[in-house]
Amino acid sequence: MAMPRRAMKDLGFQACCLRCDASNNVGTERCRSCISHHRKVREEITRAPTNDVLYQFARELMAMAANPHRYDHDECHGPVLRDQQRLANSMAGDKPLPTGEDVAASFAVQAAKKKKTVQSEIPSQEIIEIMSSSLNLEDMEYGARTIPSKIIPSVDRSDRVGEDREMVDKIEAEKASSTTPKVLKEVIETATVEERVRKRGKWDETLSEVSELLDDDLDL
Repeated sequence: MAMPRRAMKDLGFQACCLRCDASNNVGTERCRSCISHHRKVREEITRAPTNDVLYQFARELMAMAANPHRYDHDECHGPVLRDQQRLANSMAGDKPLPTGEDVAASFAVQAAKKKKTVQSEIPSQEIIEIMSSSLNLEDMEYGARTIPSKIIPSVDRSDRVGEDREMVDKIEAEKASSTTPKVLKEVIETATVEERVRKRGKWDETLSEVSELLDDDLDL
C-alpha cells in the first residue's frame, strides 16, 4: 500500500495507489508509468460516446472510485468502496487536536475582522434621490380585459411531467462533481446523468406494470 499520489487523485484513480504493492517512494519509474497509463485511460473514457454500454459502466466505476463516500451504499460495490475509505484513513494519520493557543488565536482573528451591518451599507438619502431622478420610468400595459362569458378551451397537459427533468439531472450532476478535480468533472457529470435516466426508466416500467395489474383486477 502506498500514499495516493497527487496526479492519481486528480485522475480519480487513488484506489490503485492504496492497493499498490510497490514501495511507498515518490517519483519512482513505476509511479510515472502508472500515472501515464491511467491518464490515457481517463482520456479514452472521456472521449467515448455516451451511448456505449461498456463506457457507461466504465464511467460509473470511475465515479465510484473517485468519490467512494457517495456510493458506499451500493449493494454490489459498497464493501470495496468502504474498504477503500478505510485504507485512505489509515494512511492519513491522526490529526492533532487544537491547543488552547490555537483557539485563542482563532478568536483573535475573528475579532480583528471589520464587521459590516445592513444599515451601514445603505446609501445616503441624497444618493438615492440622484439615482431615482436618473431612471427613465415608462408606464406600459399589456394584455386585454377578459370576457367572463367567453368559453376558454381546455389544454391537453398529459405530456407535461411537472418538471424539467434534463435541468434537474444537470443540477444533480453538477452537485455530484462539485468536490472532484476539474479533469474528472465531465466524467462524473455524465455518469450521474446516465444513472438518473436509467433509474427513471426502471421506475416508469414499474409504474406501467402496476397499472396493468390494476387494470386486470378491475376487469375481473
